Amino acid sequence: MQPPASGNSWLSLSSDALPIVAAYEWAVLPQCGAVVLFSGTVRDHAVDEQGALRDQVESLTYEAYESQVVPRFEAIDTELRQRWPETGRVVLIHRTGRLELTESSVIVVVSAPHRGEAFEAARFAIDALKLGAPIWKHEVWSGGADWGTASGAPIDAASVPTSSGSRTPS
Repeated sequence: MQPPASGNSWLSLSSDALPIVAAYEWAVLPQCGAVVLFSGTVRDHAVDEQGALRDQVESLTYEAYESQVVPRFEAIDTELRQRWPETGRVVLIHRTGRLELTESSVIVVVSAPHRGEAFEAARFAIDALKLGAPIWKHEVWSGGADWGTASGAPIDAASVPTSSGSRTPS
């Protein structure tokens, strides 16, 4: 998987291993003194709807409404750039298919002139992706299997608050 030839947004869905190093390197820009990279990995446990730990997770399988994922990523990117207009580059890539423990399922990379903006924008991006992209995970653990329990109807990126709880950065 290669970065786009032009533009400042790399938005994709892939069944291949995620290009973490390439995404980071692509996001580095001379005018941006900060690059934040978030990689969500498959962990060895999950919680049920009551918050109790399930047996050890063995693998995850991600499925997506593929024709709608990139348009949702585009809406997240647009909202992010409205809230943090000095943002340099943005990467949103999610993986589909079966993933084993420690494999990266999603990466978010944001470059910005300053670390505060980069951290806030990256946090917003992963929160908006989790809340707004039509991607579902199926968990397999030692005692069974089930679809992830934190799923809900996708919400619009403009409705996702920043980490401080407001809809706009402070």
